[in-house]
Amino acid sequence: MSNTPQPVRSGFQSLGISPRILEVLEQLKFTQPTPIQHQSIPAGLEGKDIIGIAQTGTGKTLAFGIPMIQNLGNSHGQGLILLPTRELALQVAETLQKIGRSSGLKTAVLIGGASMFMQVQAIRRGPHIIVATPGRLADHLKQGNVRLNQVRICVLDEADRMLDIGFAAQIQQILGLISKERQIMLFSATMPTEIVRLAASHMKLPLRIEVAPAGTAATMVEQEIFIVNRDVKIQLLEKVLADYKGIILVFTRTKHSAKKVAATIRQMGHKSAEIHSNRSLAQRREALDGFKSGKYRVLVATDIAARGIDVNGIEVVVNFDLPENSEDYVHRIGRTGRAGYSGRAISFATPDQRNDIRSIERLIRKVLPIKTTLPELPPRRALVAGEDDNRFSGASRGGNRGFRPSSSGTRAPDRGGDRGFKPRGTSRPGFRRAR
Repeated sequence: MSNTPQPVRSGFQSLGISPRILEVLEQLKFTQPTPIQHQSIPAGLEGKDIIGIAQTGTGKTLAFGIPMIQNLGNSHGQGLILLPTRELALQVAETLQKIGRSSGLKTAVLIGGASMFMQVQAIRRGPHIIVATPGRLADHLKQGNVRLNQVRICVLDEADRMLDIGFAAQIQQILGLISKERQIMLFSATMPTEIVRLAASHMKLPLRIEVAPAGTAATMVEQEIFIVNRDVKIQLLEKVLADYKGIILVFTRTKHSAKKVAATIRQMGHKSAEIHSNRSLAQRREALDGFKSGKYRVLVATDIAARGIDVNGIEVVVNFDLPENSEDYVHRIGRTGRAGYSGRAISFATPDQRNDIRSIERLIRKVLPIKTTLPELPPRRALVAGEDDNRFSGASRGGNRGFRPSSSGTRAPDRGGDRGFKPRGTSRPGFRRAR
């Protein structure tokens, strides 16, 4: 028997991940799995159904992406990932490509905002993984462009948000069309009762992995709330932008407010961009890319972006308006304090919103420090009208309406298209062509 000491297996090496993927993780400087990854990856590789609950920014994409890529590389069939927003879908697809590109992974991204034709071409190339929003996938199913009978692994990412924005019927339809011999993984930072019922009706003895109680806010984020009158919010925002020198993410409740706040910030002398449902996909991607690169110091967004912004180093998240749903507060502030770094969340609430504050506190199980005394503020500044939504030359003429009013007055999901990522031409060893 050899006396040569065996290497100690640690980090990702102890989770059962293939050498090819381990090599890629090492190249990408991923050395230690997060808690949700450490618990989910081995179970996912075993083919178990999973309900995963973890704070925003804890690495859920790799928690389901690594098992999906590895298992599909060893068998026939397709993977399907459903997400609530276009930004999140593009972000997940980008991460999957980083992990699986060397193995010949082909993906198709089916989301609103661009050509249906290009998406059909991507489908015809036989993607190993389809990344989609439910509304756009339902459109392709209705037109006969895609079949789901070969789907063996399905992920519902941020499923609570998908239900919030009206995708329940499409999700039920989609889950009814995939193979009966399938694995389902469901991940989110919150887990309302509706999601539990959905999981129970479609999953087989799911393993519940909860690295933090549902609704737990990011632990590295210092939180505070100012009670202010509505007409003082802009002055307080200007003070925050002066006091903090890093990049700042500002959330508003409506797209019209986002447009005006972004324009007013530009009038203050800061470079800012906006993301909301009146922006085309090209405009939204330009804004997010510019925010990541430093072109814009401030990004103003509605909750369409609360779960789709993965930008390191956001110093402050400002809730210019409190969200309609308490759960969205968790996702908003999770944009800062990521990857082990500290962050700050500053919220503006009007005097009549104390019940909303209490709802947030019940959800996150924490009393928030409320400040009723304001710092010295700059001179009063009025909100200014935003610029033309189609000022970028690359914007689609049709625009990206996000949510259209339905006949009942409720918000209906937009069904616009976008080609997302073009699949690779020929598979390299490691992935078979999906049949």
